[in-house]
Amino acid sequence: MPAARKTRKPDIKMVILGDMNVGKTSLLHRYTERSFKDTLSTVGGAFFLKQWGPYNISIWDTAGREQFHGLGSMYCRGAAAIILTYDVTSWQSLLQLEERFLSLTDSANSDCVFAVVGNKADLTDPCAQVTTTEDTPACPTPPHTPTVHKQVAQEDAVALYNRIIRYKALDTHTLPRAEDMCFETSAKTGYNVDALFETLFELLLPSIIRKQAQTQTGSATVCLEDSQEEKKKKIECCV
Repeated sequence: MPAARKTRKPDIKMVILGDMNVGKTSLLHRYTERSFKDTLSTVGGAFFLKQWGPYNISIWDTAGREQFHGLGSMYCRGAAAIILTYDVTSWQSLLQLEERFLSLTDSANSDCVFAVVGNKADLTDPCAQVTTTEDTPACPTPPHTPTVHKQVAQEDAVALYNRIIRYKALDTHTLPRAEDMCFETSAKTGYNVDALFETLFELLLPSIIRKQAQTQTGSATVCLEDSQEEKKKKIECCV
């Protein structure tokens, strides 16, 4: 029943990391609330619960400020997916992902899924300037040509993703192509936001099913032990 799904524990955990002002909170708000609003910098971290089909996925929005940096490792503990977010108009924000944030993911699951996401694409890409709706074409005629210089190319994000995979010593044969895990998005217009989260959710589905199976097996074992204990008490009582 829907009420039961809302109150049960999350099936799996996802974390968004990145420097301040890259739009992490706005990305999450765009996906969960289907709208955009200017937000204040996140203090510490914020927790959101997304119901995806029959599953509950917890998404943690983290602070990018230096003073909250130490909390990142705690939020990443047990994470099944990490979204490393940068600003396409800021080369420094991409560098920060590797220099400050990548080490925080050491507390995530060993089979954690990674995505490298360049936000604020509406500032540099004509296709990202029109607010996304169901009736909007994939690349509508842009209202104007962007004037903001794009500092981070897609190839730079792909190169970072490949370094992450080497750092984590993950098996490249079992992973999606790097190009499929590097997204350029716009929280302002919704460009590519759904594609980002839905891609990750699909990749996490096997982990969710495996986790549920392990939980059910553990519950069955507990029930069997309880049954044996009750049987023992009955025998002792009769004696």
